[in-house]
Amino acid sequence: MTKRAGVFCMDQEGIAHYRETQIKTASKGKLIVFLYDGLIRFIDIALESLPAKKYDVVNTNILKSQDILTELTLSINMEAGDFSKKLMSIYTFLNTKLIEANLNKDPEPLKFVKRMVLELREAWNQIVKNSPNPDLNEMRKAGGIDIAG
Repeated sequence: MTKRAGVFCMDQEGIAHYRETQIKTASKGKLIVFLYDGLIRFIDIALESLPAKKYDVVNTNILKSQDILTELTLSINMEAGDFSKKLMSIYTFLNTKLIEANLNKDPEPLKFVKRMVLELREAWNQIVKNSPNPDLNEMRKAGGIDIAG
C-alpha cells in the first residue's frame, strides 16, 4: 500500500492479491455470485460500447459473458433433479440471446440477459446470506473449492 495526500492507496499487486484471497476463501455459492457479477460487468461494457459502434469491444465482452455462462453451466450439479435441468435451460437460453445480440449488434437481447442475470444473482446472494459460513480449515484440507460440485 502507498500513501498519497494522506490517503492509503492499494497498488495493482495488492488489489490482485486481495481478489485472489477473496476467491480462494469463498464458498461455492459466493463463487457463483462472483461469476454473476463478472457476467453483469461484461454485459454493461458491451452495452456501453454499442452506441459508439466499438464492435470489437462489444464482441470481446459478449464472448467473455458467454465464457462465464459456460462456467456457470459446468458448475451445475445435474444430480440435483429438476432444478438443475431448469437452470441448464435458462443458461442455454441466455447464451442464445448473447449470440443474437452479438450477431445483430442489438442492445435489447443484452438488456434482457442482464435483467435475468440480476434476478439469478439476487437469488444466489440470498442463498449465500442464509447459508452458514464455510469452515476455512476444512476448505484448506480439501485443497480449495470446486464449484463444479
